[in-house]
Amino acid sequence: MTKGQLEAEISKALTQWEKDFLGRGSVKVKTDILRDMVIVLLKGILTPAEYKLSETIEGLLSIKKIRSDLVEIDRETLDGIIKEQTGEEVVSFYTDISTKTGERIMVFRLGADLEKKLNN
Repeated sequence: MTKGQLEAEISKALTQWEKDFLGRGSVKVKTDILRDMVIVLLKGILTPAEYKLSETIEGLLSIKKIRSDLVEIDRETLDGIIKEQTGEEVVSFYTDISTKTGERIMVFRLGADLEKKLNN
């Protein structure tokens, strides 16, 4: 499998996870493999109500916390998806959400340099 094909498969798998676990998927997903990281950008994840709620600092912080908590409680599944797709263990995971753009970024740091393996 090429790097581009693997990136597309990861995007597809994470979109399915969103639909199954969160009840709806993002509008667009882009995955990039860079050295020992899988970087995923998910666009269009907020609902219209969440955009409205994010107009206040309290609402913005509430959305960030709830969305972060939702991802963290199913973290094992996310790590499993990445391991299944890449064959590598997830060492660490980082995520944040922009209430301004409605985007989420996920970074999975792997136990090995996947980009190097794919290029060999």
